[in-house]
Amino acid sequence: MSKENNFETIETEVSLGTVHPAALEPYRLRLFVEDEIIRDAEITIGVNHRGIERIMEGLPVEKANALTEKVCGICSNAHIWNSVLTAEKGLEIDVPPRANYIRIIMEELERLHSHLLYLGHGSEVLAHETFAMRAFSIRETVMELLRMIGGNRVQYGASIIGGVRPRCELDENRIQKIVEGMDFIETKVAEFADRFVSDPIVMNRITGVGKISQKDALRLEVTGPTLRATGVSQDLRTTMKEYEDFDINVITLSDGDVKDNILLRVLEIPETINIIRQAIKNLPKGPIVNRSWNIFDTDTIHNYIEVPRGRLYHSYRLEDGRVRGAIIRTPSMSNIGAMQLACIGNHITDAQLCIVQCDPCFTCTDRAIEVMDYNK
Repeated sequence: MSKENNFETIETEVSLGTVHPAALEPYRLRLFVEDEIIRDAEITIGVNHRGIERIMEGLPVEKANALTEKVCGICSNAHIWNSVLTAEKGLEIDVPPRANYIRIIMEELERLHSHLLYLGHGSEVLAHETFAMRAFSIRETVMELLRMIGGNRVQYGASIIGGVRPRCELDENRIQKIVEGMDFIETKVAEFADRFVSDPIVMNRITGVGKISQKDALRLEVTGPTLRATGVSQDLRTTMKEYEDFDINVITLSDGDVKDNILLRVLEIPETINIIRQAIKNLPKGPIVNRSWNIFDTDTIHNYIEVPRGRLYHSYRLEDGRVRGAIIRTPSMSNIGAMQLACIGNHITDAQLCIVQCDPCFTCTDRAIEVMDYNK
C-alpha cells in the first residue's frame, strides 16, 4: 500500500482456478492487481501430472512410442511421430519416401485441427459464440479426414518405426477426399477471417492486448506461432530433412499481441493446406514401411520437430530394446511462462485472453513434479 497525491493505492491478489470456465484445462493463476490493472502474475501448473516418462521407463521401444500419444489429445500425432523419429535416428533406420509423405500429411492435418480448435476456443474466451461455432464446424472436416486415415478422431497411431501402419495407406478414394476437404476448409476459413477482421468490436477487444516484445520473446525462449507473431521467422520445418522436398512460406507478424497471435494462425492455415496439396501431388509410389532394421543399444538420442504450438523435444536411450531416461519437452513450457509477462499492464478482464493467446496445453506441459520432504 502506498499514498500518491493523497490517494491510497492498494495491491490486491486475485486468484483464478484451478478450474476456470474459460480454460479447457486446470491451472492456477494469481493476479496482483492495482486499480484493476495487472501489476504481476503467476501461473502454476501441475494439476494434471501423470508421469508418462516414468511409465515409459523400461518399456519396449514400440510400446513406449505408442504411449507418447497419450501426452496430448490435440497433438497426439506429433508426439508419436517425434518419438518414432527419435528411435529411427538412433537406430539409423531409413523411412520409405511414401511413408514420410503420409506422416507429413497427418502432421499438417493435425496442425489444421489444432489451429481451428485455437480459433474456436479463443472465440469462446472472447464470448463470441458465433465465431466459436463456425471454427468448430470447419474443424469437423479435418477430424473426419484424420479418422478416415488413422481410424480415430483423436489418437491415430499412424507412425511406427520404419514408416506408417498399413491402415494409413492412401488410395485414390482417400486422396480425393483429402483434396475436397482442403478446398472446403480453405474457402470456409477465408470467410471466417473476413468476418472476424471486419468486426470492429472483436478487433478492438484484441488489439494491443497481451503484447510481448520480440526481445522478451527471444529472452524467454518463446516458440512457434507465438514467437512468429513478434516478427521472428523461425519454423523448424524449414530445417527438418522430412520437409526438404516442400516449399514452406514462414508467416510472421510484428505486434506480438492477441490480435497477431490469432491472425497468424489464420494465415498459417492456407500455408498448411498448401503443404498438404504438395504432398498429395508429389506422393511417391512404393512401400509405406521398412521392416528391415535391428535394435541395438544407443546413447541418448535427441530430436526436435515443429508442431502446431512450436518446438517439441523428445529424447531417450535404448538398452536391450527398452527405453531409458525418456524426456519430453513441449512448446507450451516456455510459452506459458511468457504469458505471465503478457498479462502485466492489462486490465484484469483481459487476463484470460493474454494467457490463451499462446494456445497453451497445460496437460502436456506437466512433464515433471518436484516432491519436497519437509520433515528433513
